[in-house]
Order: sequence, then structure tokens, then C-alpha cells
Amino acid sequence: MAKDVKPTRKNLMAIEDRIDLSERGHDTLEKKRDGLIMEFMDILDQAQDVRSDLDDDYERAQRTLDMARAMEGDVAIRGAAEALKEHPEITLQSKNIMGVVVPQIESTRVKKGLDQRGYGVLGSSARIDEAADAYEELLETIILVAEVETAMKKMLDEIETTKRRVNALEFTLLPTLYENQEFIEQKLEEQEREEIFRMKKIKDKKEREEEEAEEPDVTEGAPIPADD
Repeated sequence: MAKDVKPTRKNLMAIEDRIDLSERGHDTLEKKRDGLIMEFMDILDQAQDVRSDLDDDYERAQRTLDMARAMEGDVAIRGAAEALKEHPEITLQSKNIMGVVVPQIESTRVKKGLDQRGYGVLGSSARIDEAADAYEELLETIILVAEVETAMKKMLDEIETTKRRVNALEFTLLPTLYENQEFIEQKLEEQEREEIFRMKKIKDKKEREEEEAEEPDVTEGAPIPADD
């Protein structure tokens, strides 16, 4: 690529400006990449915790439901579920983490009191109440897992994108710019040496001509030989 660049001082200045801009961009992207990785590690720890909570909540919910089915029967379970009047509501918002927009999920009407489930205090049993509590907690954990894992995926995608940009600058663009800079500097130095050599030859020639002009003519004043 260096051979396609005209070795002029204007091009050299333009390349030096691009090098300066690219180096500053590379430093900025490296800092962003490192910051994103630190944020990602924090989210990863949180994701591992909520995943563990999800497993525990699911096992508890399944266990309490099995117990309620065994003690009260499927008909009572379905009746309690169909009595629910207010369903959970999900609101999707967003927040910014180092330039990455990640979801922030807000939920309402997930956890309910006994009087909010529709089936009434007398129309149920402690086993059904325990199962309802367990599944409400499971739903809240699922919502949190969805928020954290979506944020983790978005952060990971941004890290990969930033890493590709850093590598493109470090291993492709900057080496090419350095090569072009060196090529132009060498050509300009060659041109300067050639110009100095040419000017020296012109100076030497001019000095010789001046010296020859200053030398006296040996034929002036010499006697003219007589004719026989």
C-alpha cells in the first residue's frame, strides 16, 4: 500500500494526523474494553447468583405444588389458579452502562396477599397458599434473570465489537500508517539528498566558471613574431 502513496510533505502531515487520531482512538477503545470487561464480570457474578436462586425457587415451587396436588387435588389447584383476577404487569425500561443500553425490567402485582388472589381465605388451604407464594417468588426471580442475562449478552456483544475495533487499529490500520509514514520519510530524505547533491554540483560548476573567468589571458602582451 505504501507504494500507492505519493511521497509529499502534505501527505506526510496528513498521515501523521491520522496516526495521532488512531493512536488516541486505540487508547480510548482499550480503556472502554477494559471497563466493559469489569462491568461484565460484575454482571456475570450477579447472573450466577440469580441462576442459583432460580434453581432453588423452581425446586421449591415444584415441591410445594406437588404437595398441594397430593393434599387438595388437581381440581382445587385449577380453581385457585382460575380465580386470579389481577395479573402481573411488566414494564420494560433501559439504563446505560458505559455506552451500552441494557434493559431494566420493572414488575408489579407479582407478590400478592391472601385477599388479592381471588379465591378468598376460606376457599383455599395452607398448601395452596404455600404453592402460590413459591410460584410468585419464582416469577420474580425469572424476571430478574431475564434482565440480568439480557444485560450480560448485550455487554458481551459490545465487548466483542470493541475488541475487533481495537485489533483492527492495532494490527491493520496503524501498521499500514506507520509503513506509509516511513516510506514517505525515506523518499523525502532521498529527494533532499539528491537536491543537496545537485545544488553542490551547480555551485562547484559556478565556482569553476568564476575561477576561469578570473585567470589572465597568457596571450595578451606577447610579442608578435616578425615575418621572414
